[in-house]
Amino acid sequence: MKIIIEEIGNGSEEELILRCHELTPEMMSLVQKIKTRHNGLVGVRDDEIHKLSFDEIYYFEVVDNKSFFYCGEDVYESKLKLYEFEKLCRETSFFRASKSTVLNSEKIEYIKPSLSGRFEATLINGEKVIVSRQYVIRLKELMGL
Repeated sequence: MKIIIEEIGNGSEEELILRCHELTPEMMSLVQKIKTRHNGLVGVRDDEIHKLSFDEIYYFEVVDNKSFFYCGEDVYESKLKLYEFEKLCRETSFFRASKSTVLNSEKIEYIKPSLSGRFEATLINGEKVIVSRQYVIRLKELMGL
């Protein structure tokens, strides 16, 4: 496979052209990841509306019927429901970690077993998130275990 990267000026629109003999699931996954990361999301903090990229988000959580994005040290409120966020993140590094949390596996520094088959994921910002036992298999797949 040949890969060509061409830098263009700021005035030109960026584009991605994929030429292939057959559109495989792997190629569709790559296209979905690019689309998802480019679109971004909107979060509210201190009455300010912020546009966030998926790369900034550590995890998405629902608490008391309110939705939040956690980004490093900042927390943003969202209008999205958990299932909507999960749908947007399909084919990315995000996965369902519990009944109320979708976690970005790229933000995990390390994992360790916890009680009752659960795992504790320590994120690169030091925060700890519990992964329910029913989602541990997906966590291990994403971590390459």
